Amino acid sequence: MRTAIQNSTSDDLDEIFRLYRIATDFQKAKAAVHWPEFDRQMIGNEILENRQWKIEIDGKTACVWATTFSDPQIWEERNEDPALYIHRIATDPDFRGQNLVTEIVRWAKGYATRNNKIFIRMDTVGENKGLISYYERCGFEFLGLSTLKNTEGLPAHYSNATVCLFEIKLNSTKS
Repeated sequence: MRTAIQNSTSDDLDEIFRLYRIATDFQKAKAAVHWPEFDRQMIGNEILENRQWKIEIDGKTACVWATTFSDPQIWEERNEDPALYIHRIATDPDFRGQNLVTEIVRWAKGYATRNNKIFIRMDTVGENKGLISYYERCGFEFLGLSTLKNTEGLPAHYSNATVCLFEIKLNSTKS
């Protein structure tokens, strides 16, 4: 099995949105807060800025996610910390159960270190105890629930929502 993590390209846009639709349908079936239809321009910009990623397994896109180095509306004063923020992990159902978030964490540790970041952070909307437990098993510390003060400009699922905050603190000493 050949696995590669790389930036998504504009050729991946349809596949990214296919995975987002599948993830949204799964969220709806679980009666959880679900993702809205994301703006293609926003995703296109992430691709142009090399902030949209994918795991390919044997040439097939298994998982996608986005990154940023700043997330002030969600992380507020903690946004001042040097951190890598991960958003919108969506996995193809054919690859569920293969611990792809663990692969993302492994990759993120190296990527964050190369970019002089000492935290890897994520958030999820709503209090999904199963997802909290899963992310903890993947190495994240659950920091608790937070109510966002300013959601203007954020995707719609953040409006009037409680978010779960997660982080991994990296060893700040370089070897």
